Amino acid sequence: MPNDTINNAIRKASTSNENYEEITYEGYGPNGVAVIVEASTDNKNRTAADVRHVFDKAGGNLGTTGCVSYMFNKKGVIVIEKEATSMSEDDLMMLALEAGAEDFSSEEEVYEITTDPADFMTVREKLEEAGLEFLEAEVQMVPTTTVKLDEKGTEKMERLIENLEDLDDVSNIYHNWEE
Repeated sequence: MPNDTINNAIRKASTSNENYEEITYEGYGPNGVAVIVEASTDNKNRTAADVRHVFDKAGGNLGTTGCVSYMFNKKGVIVIEKEATSMSEDDLMMLALEAGAEDFSSEEEVYEITTDPADFMTVREKLEEAGLEFLEAEVQMVPTTTVKLDEKGTEKMERLIENLEDLDDVSNIYHNWEE
């Protein structure tokens, strides 16, 4: 690719004053799996059409605002790999709860700490001060109920998620599918 083309693209992007909007789409995937898609776009019509097309193609349907969000709670989620810490489970749990965490659970290979979104940064900072490294640390939409799928439904759901992730405007995808 010629340098002029690259330089023109960089100049156009750096002087662009396009406004990006944060938009949330809600819908149902295969077998009634609730799906929330967060996107950042400069063209709502294009993004809505792209998201609707992906839902239709995977056997789901795009719904109205609020149709599935009631099935999710916004929570801070911090995941720590068990092998990455020398702290005992009890010490880590006490540290997290004293910092303001709502819940602490131990899975096979990780510890999962959940917080209220307002307390997320405080808990995260306290854990970082203790020298802990995170596999994941962000505010997410956590489902209140989950849906199990058969093999065919699993294939459709995987295809839906994969195709949504391929869209440039999509930033996050949340669902209540029990993987």
